[in-house]
This record gives sequence, C-alpha cells and structure tokens, in this order.
Amino acid sequence: MPAPDSVAVILAVLNEEAHIDDCLASLVNQSLPAREIVIADGGSTDATLDMLRSWQDRYPNLITVIENPDRHQAAGLTLAARRAGAEYLVRADGHTRFAPDYLEASVAALVGGDAVAVGGSQVGDAPGGIAKAIAAAMTSPLAVGTAPYRHGTGPRPVDTVYLGAFRRRDFLEIGGFRRLPSGAAEDADLYYRWRRQGRTVLFHPEIRSAYHPRSTYRALARQFWRYGVAKADMVILHGRLPHWRPLFPAALLLALVGALAIGLVLGLWQILAIIIGAWFTALAVVAAMVSGGPAVRIGAATAAAIMHVTYGAGLLAGLFRPAGAVARATRSF
Repeated sequence: MPAPDSVAVILAVLNEEAHIDDCLASLVNQSLPAREIVIADGGSTDATLDMLRSWQDRYPNLITVIENPDRHQAAGLTLAARRAGAEYLVRADGHTRFAPDYLEASVAALVGGDAVAVGGSQVGDAPGGIAKAIAAAMTSPLAVGTAPYRHGTGPRPVDTVYLGAFRRRDFLEIGGFRRLPSGAAEDADLYYRWRRQGRTVLFHPEIRSAYHPRSTYRALARQFWRYGVAKADMVILHGRLPHWRPLFPAALLLALVGALAIGLVLGLWQILAIIIGAWFTALAVVAAMVSGGPAVRIGAATAAAIMHVTYGAGLLAGLFRPAGAVARATRSF
C-alpha cells in the first residue's frame, strides 16, 4: 500500500453548503489519510466558502482551497489535480459522503491491478421527503438503468465509474477533464479517451460512498435533462454509444409523440393507450420494488417518470445540435 503522502483528494464545488460538512468530515477521517485535499470553488454565493475556510483553519496542512474562475466542474477538477502533488488522485464530490476506507480501497484497487482508473458503489442517502423518494428510485434499474456503480456486485471492467481514482501522471498526460457543452459527462469523456487507448477502467464494489440526491423534483428534472444532453455530447464527439440502454427514454418519448399523432390524424388511440399502459406498468414496478411506505413508493414512481422524460428529451435535443458546434464548444484546460 502506498504511503499516505502519495494520495490526494481533488474536489470541485459550487454552492454546496447543505452537504459540504458531511463530505469533508468523511474525508478527513480515513483509514488511509490523504496527503492533501484540494478544493476548487467555482464562485459559491452561499455559505460554502465560509465553511471551507473554517475547515481549512482546522486542517491547514491538509486542506487547500483554490479559485475556479471557469466555474465548471471539469475545470475545477483539472486545476485541483495540477495543484496537488501526490502520485495518486482520488476524485470526490460535494454531494457525497465516503466510507471510512474509501481512499484505502480506491488506491488498493488501483495499485493491485493494471487499471488506469477505478471506482466503486454509490448508494442514495437521504433522511426523508422527496430526496428519499428520489434515492429509492435510483435503486431501480427501470428508473436509472443498470450502471455497475449502482447495481454491481463484483469487480469488472466498465465504461465509466462514479468519481474515480487514478494516477496523476496518467491524468495529466491525457489532458485532464474536458468541459463538454452540457457541462456534464466530463468523467465519461475522460474514461472513454482512456479506453480508446486500450486502458482498463475498473469497477470495484469495496469502494463505497453515499450520494445525497436532489431534494426537489424540479432540481431532478434539470439534472436529468443535463444528463441527456451530456449523453448526446458523447455520441457527437465520439461517434458511438457504449450500449443501447440510454436510447430507451428517448424512444419512449418518440413513441408517445408518434402514437399521439396517429390518434389525432387517424383516430386510432389504441396505440397510445398501449404505450402509456406499458410505461405506467414499469413505473408501478418501480414503486413496488423500492423500500418504504406509500409516500416513498409513489414519490419513487414520480421521480422515475421525471427521469425518463427529461433524460429522453435532453438526449433528443442534444442530438439535433450541429456536430461542429459541439466540437468547438468542447474545451480542454
């Protein structure tokens, strides 16, 4: 196992006052201590900066706060990686709380194999309300797909991982994260570029973290719209989908619109009824399979419907953009 002074945590934040204390508390109490935690703030307008300065005062030799004038996450993470001096970089997120052995498990998986990057399991963590329903929905493959970081049970090569750990040398050699037009998918883009070089990205379930989901349906809709546009960024920039599952929400929307048109023009409403019935059945399965009372189950089905519609709409809208404009808007740092 590498010495503690060879591991750095990199983090980009913007207005994270609700969760940053939980995040940092979990990072400063690790079984394998970090040499440094470098936090790039994108110009927070809430109490985040004051909270970060308080943490920096308590841990002056561990926590460093830098400015991210670009504001976007990809830029902040790349700036933090360049500022860090450790051999191994572990990416963190302000919405996430990390298991006590997160750094140790991440670096062990990285050092113990030939993977260029590793990452682990993410579970939803919310005490109640809409956030709890959203967290419940995220446990269902019918809501969010079958990504290994949400449902995987054993180590395996994957397309992308949640957050991730990698060697600083490899990260800088490939140019770090790029800012895509959507402002998201910088991780999927990085891991795709590594895999295109023949490198392996590894999922390992012993790397564990808990994610704080959005607390309103409106925020969830914005998040999954961006995810849909981000997937379109990946398709346009790299010319392929890693698999067909991301197309299902877009196919659902197209089917609904097409069936509605057939109903309006030809008066054949049976097709629309069948599609809506099949979709509502899937949402009922989501509600039936999640844990919790009636409010959580209904909320989870509602969240799943919002995820389907907004992700599919974002993907379709993103695919209609000119490829040249997407490429020109993609920025390296």
